[in-house]
Amino acid sequence: MKAALFTMIALIAFAANSLLCRMALTDGAIDAWNFTAIRLLSAAACLGLIMLLQAYFLRRNRVGRNRLRRNGPKQTGSIDKPVLKDKGDWFSSLCLVIYALCFSVAYQALDTGTGALILFVAVQLTMIGWGIYHKEPLTRVQWTALLVALIGFVYLMLPSASTPSFSAAFIMAISGSAWGIYSIRGKNCVSPLRTTGFNFLRSLVALPILALLGMSYLNDISMTGVILSVASGAIASGIGYSVWYMAMPLLKTIQSAVVQLCVPVLAALLGVIFLSERLTLDFIIASAVILSAVLVFILNKGRAKPYH
Repeated sequence: MKAALFTMIALIAFAANSLLCRMALTDGAIDAWNFTAIRLLSAAACLGLIMLLQAYFLRRNRVGRNRLRRNGPKQTGSIDKPVLKDKGDWFSSLCLVIYALCFSVAYQALDTGTGALILFVAVQLTMIGWGIYHKEPLTRVQWTALLVALIGFVYLMLPSASTPSFSAAFIMAISGSAWGIYSIRGKNCVSPLRTTGFNFLRSLVALPILALLGMSYLNDISMTGVILSVASGAIASGIGYSVWYMAMPLLKTIQSAVVQLCVPVLAALLGVIFLSERLTLDFIIASAVILSAVLVFILNKGRAKPYH
């Protein structure tokens, strides 16, 4: 139940992020460099504040500690120490910066369908490849469901896709691979909130470079662009990625890859609700195929043969 709840919240956050990025970048409200800078800064600020509150309550809430001690000997001692020591790592932070920056830069040269198609294919290849390498077993039903979900995803994205430039496609593929790696590294974190928070705080070392590159675009930034960037960073990225790191240890790597195929469907639905975008029959068919296939994949509990 926890896995389903955390995963759904995270997927909605990813879809919201996609919508906010699209609104900010495609409408010219802000450039990619300053969007990424504000996104990283607002996520770090939001999570930094939450971490300060978390640390305060972990250190000062004696009533909670006494309650934990009464539960049994296994829970005695300073249970907050492993949590407070979890500070992410530089490699994960690098993946986060690469994902966010490449995504923003590539989306300026790609339409929505093409960008999503390249991004999620790269994510799937990275995460499913990692799962296969580590011999995560799948049943035949799950392999079939995965194939059907991918076909539905391509069917959904292909009509709005156009032939991209090689450079833009390559940059978006890098973004997808970086996100796949960042997701995989969340499987072993002790405190998802602190791991994500410190990863975003470390990402701020890239801020001077982003500010320098975006200096010439400052006059073109609108207040709408700033608000969208802050919302993307603080809520959809900061809190959303923390929840995703809560879900990752509860999912197999291939499972966490497959469920992300729902993101374009959710993003399109948000576009219909908030941007009055048109709901087409093709979208309804493709969405039904993707969601049904993902559901079958998750619910199938048959015994899988391990790889040899």
